Amino acid sequence: MEKQKNIPRLRFPGFEGEWERSKLGEVCKMQAGKFINASDIFDEERENMFPCYGGNGVRGFTLSFNQNGKYSIIGRQGAHCGNVTLVNGQFYATEHALVVNLSLGFDTDWIFYLLYNSNLNQYATGLAQPGLSVQNLEKVEVKIAPSLPEQQKIAAFLTAVDEKLQGLQQQKALLEQYKKGVMQRLFSQELRFKDEEGKDFPAWEEKFGNELFDSISDKNHNSDLPILAISQEHGAIPRDMIDYQISVTDKSVESYKVVQKGDFIISLRSFQGGIEYSEYLGICSPAYIILRNKVEINSIFYKYYLKTDGYIQQLNSKLEGIRDGKMISYKYFSDIPLPYPSFPEQTRIATYLTALDAKIAAVQAQVDGMGAWKKGLLQAMFV
Repeated sequence: MEKQKNIPRLRFPGFEGEWERSKLGEVCKMQAGKFINASDIFDEERENMFPCYGGNGVRGFTLSFNQNGKYSIIGRQGAHCGNVTLVNGQFYATEHALVVNLSLGFDTDWIFYLLYNSNLNQYATGLAQPGLSVQNLEKVEVKIAPSLPEQQKIAAFLTAVDEKLQGLQQQKALLEQYKKGVMQRLFSQELRFKDEEGKDFPAWEEKFGNELFDSISDKNHNSDLPILAISQEHGAIPRDMIDYQISVTDKSVESYKVVQKGDFIISLRSFQGGIEYSEYLGICSPAYIILRNKVEINSIFYKYYLKTDGYIQQLNSKLEGIRDGKMISYKYFSDIPLPYPSFPEQTRIATYLTALDAKIAAVQAQVDGMGAWKKGLLQAMFV
């Protein structure tokens, strides 16, 4: 059998020959960062302060620094083992990170991508608190592009990909920031839409929760509906659509409540993240309170409103004397006044915010697609 050659599957024209086997310790000199008190790390950049890096990127800013230049930083402990960050300029690295200094003849950016593509977390040791040691990393075998020009070519290309990816991520962040600001203005009525004739919509009314929603306890099902998981991240969603592994008995499922599409659910920690909305027909644990509208509403309007910071603050105000983790009751929910614009204005607001979410989702799809493309490039451009 012919011996497999150390040649990448994807290579720029003009470069030939096998890549060379080496050890990270022959390419890089790694040293742990230094301890810094949490009180010395600040949230905002101030004059004469420098970024402070831990295992998962920038933790804040500090008056001290111990490096000046371009370096790779490797997270060395816990969940951040193997995270690799490229930094440039003056910075401080904590004891939770390893700072990578290069030997002569290697491109700094190329080594960063080599480290990034090497899945360094697999070399962590320890069970309770996995950690990376300099000694172990120095022994890791890597394949090195034989010439500096080839390293620079690869690094320049991947840097351009990263810049495009960062641009998309920034675009998404700006859209999310814009959406948050628009929601504040819409729900405070600082910003109002006009009707189809260009006239003002009627003044908003205010109604209490129990004037708009009933508490529903419908258990009329044959246990054949999907069981819904209730979470702040996904709302109400069938368990088999996410990684949600909790076993239940057939007997207990009989007591589950039916959730209709458009219902709202008061979850155990609604005071932290608002009230959840269901886009699915299913069943959920009887521990949850199911809210169903009793008057005409646009449920998407309230899907957005019940997740606003202002409403969540009102839920929090109902927690006096309640232990952390206890559910907001229907009575407490009913005591909070809710905005009640005309149905056409509710629909205009819901449509606008849904369109914004669609734009954000489209950009996220581009981010995901480019991230997958970058991953494929790394696998093809490195041996």
